[in-house]
Amino acid sequence: MTIAETTMLAVERSTTTTSVSLVGYIIIGALAGWIAGKIVKGGGSGILMNIVIGVVGALLGGFLLSFFFDTASGGWWFTFFTAILGSVILLWLIGLVTGKD
Repeated sequence: MTIAETTMLAVERSTTTTSVSLVGYIIIGALAGWIAGKIVKGGGSGILMNIVIGVVGALLGGFLLSFFFDTASGGWWFTFFTAILGSVILLWLIGLVTGKD
C-alpha cells in the first residue's frame, strides 16, 4: 500500500458520521472522560476537562476501532464505549508522556 493510499484510507475512516448529535457527543464525552479518569487515575478532571478528554478520546477510539468495525453504524452505546476506550488510551498516553501515574 502506498503512502497516498494509506492517507486516503485514514481520511475515509476519520470522516464517517454516526447518528449521535453534537449535544450527544458532549454528554457522552463528559461521561466517558469522567469514567476514564476514574479508571486511569481514580478521579475526574472537572466537567470541562472531562468533556475535552471524552470527545478527543472518542475521536481516537473511533479512529482505532474503525480498522476493525463499522463504527458509523453504531448507536449511542457503541459511541459511549468507544469514547471510554479512547479516553482511557488518551489518559494512559498522557501519563506516559508526562511521567505521572
